[in-house]
Amino acid sequence: MPERVKKVGVLTGGGDVPGLNPALKTLVNRASDLGHQVLGIRRGWGGLLNLNRDDPSTMESLVTPLDRQVVRTVDRTGGTFLHTSRTNPGKVGSSEVPPFLQQEGFDPLAKGPHDFTSHVLANLEHLELDALIAIGGDDTLSYAERLHREGFPVVAIPKTMDNDVFGTDYCIGFSTAVTRSINFIHSLRTSAGSHERIAIVELFGRNSGETSLVSAYLAGVDRALISEVPFDVEKLSRLLAEDKRGNKSNYAMVTVSEGATMIGGQIVEYGQEDAYGHKKLGGIGVVVSEAIRKLTGSHIIYQQLSYLMRSGAPDSLDLMVAFNYANMAMDLVNEGMSGRMVALQGGTYCHIPIGSVMQGVKRVDVAELYDSEEYRPRVRHVLGKPMFLY
Repeated sequence: MPERVKKVGVLTGGGDVPGLNPALKTLVNRASDLGHQVLGIRRGWGGLLNLNRDDPSTMESLVTPLDRQVVRTVDRTGGTFLHTSRTNPGKVGSSEVPPFLQQEGFDPLAKGPHDFTSHVLANLEHLELDALIAIGGDDTLSYAERLHREGFPVVAIPKTMDNDVFGTDYCIGFSTAVTRSINFIHSLRTSAGSHERIAIVELFGRNSGETSLVSAYLAGVDRALISEVPFDVEKLSRLLAEDKRGNKSNYAMVTVSEGATMIGGQIVEYGQEDAYGHKKLGGIGVVVSEAIRKLTGSHIIYQQLSYLMRSGAPDSLDLMVAFNYANMAMDLVNEGMSGRMVALQGGTYCHIPIGSVMQGVKRVDVAELYDSEEYRPRVRHVLGKPMFLY
């Protein structure tokens, strides 16, 4: 038993991935074993931004005590039962400021952004939390690092289907995203072959092309476009036409990272920027499809997998990592350690300074793993490389 009962908060931020609910269940059960209490913060950092200490109804809607009975069955579904958001309390646009935080003189037309970190810290104190466990990608964890610098005890768990959090070889959600992508790619072969078409499969992947690369590698796709290497669409069209002619079923396939760009082109984005400065990606596959159709004369099948990659239940690897990351995080809290992120490095579980998230950008090792001339994976020598070839 701990020297005293600790009250621990937990939240999930950013995009949902398979494995979040199993991680939450494990956290709560481990805390119960250690004699601690857990409060779930709903809607990620948005929950702490919108919590009004003078309005009890916001406490009821945004904070929920978690125990074994509450989480008993949550691991049977994907996503996060605590819900999520892409809110950054340190950079809140004027239109996103909660009404109760709009003090006298507040100009709703002012561009902002506004920093409400002091409000978040006051809410954490109001909730009497001894520590906070944040589960998210690099955006969510960058704000966790901000709270750590402000002196609040924080422990981080990395999750993202892109597997691009710097400092760890693996993030919760990646294996299931790749597994699901491979299954959909193989299913799509039947239509591509039946209609003798070129199939373009667009996958999530903003800064890192790892999902496109690994999915193409494991599914045996003809070509793969990744975020790290701009491509020549005329050359790609010639290659795919050759692939199609060389296939006795007369079809070809290419995977495309949503962050991929043509040489001299721009990333295809739409909508307003979120609190972390990101617009939504998606649509490069449409651009590629139309160009290839014109250049080859072939009919095209365009499939954007997007949310299908991260919907539903996790596979066994994501379950394993979710369980283990959660147990490690709660052990760190129990031991009074903070400012740490649980991680996998070289196949071994460890924990590292949370500031590591801010120290680099995780990208595909193009020289080792990708043929930039042929637009396809080039995985030959894996001795000494991590399991997922990062």
